[in-house]
Amino acid sequence: MTSALTMENPVFAAYAAAAALMILKLMGQGWMTVVLMVKTDAGLLNPEDLRSTVANRNPRPDQMDRNETVERSRRMQRNDLESIPAFLAAGLVFVTTQPPLWVAVLLFTTFVLSRLAHTYAYATAQNHEIRATFFSVGSVVVIVMALWVLVASVV
Repeated sequence: MTSALTMENPVFAAYAAAAALMILKLMGQGWMTVVLMVKTDAGLLNPEDLRSTVANRNPRPDQMDRNETVERSRRMQRNDLESIPAFLAAGLVFVTTQPPLWVAVLLFTTFVLSRLAHTYAYATAQNHEIRATFFSVGSVVVIVMALWVLVASVV
């Protein structure tokens, strides 16, 4: 039998692909915030950010003003931080329970698609109910994996 945490295990390989996508999503959202800050020349958070530097040759107090575009990107990243780390942890432990491949692929795919749909809904300013639906789908996936691990650990 191969180890559960190798690419020879198709469940782990599926997890690894989903995890890589979600890590790229999480890190990419941070970079998107930086791009938007540069593009709008706004959204700085800390007083020291108004020092004259190579990156900010013309600091102005209005750069500290709230910028809705930058703030929306920050909120998207904050939401990712509320769910992606839990997926990464629960998914990794879930793999060690040796679930059926179809169950694992279904859960991993559902989580990734729900996060991407949530991002699209947030980026296009959809109402809260739509965003909450996508967040909830992903959250339920993480809960299912955690419960699966609990059951497997007591059997």
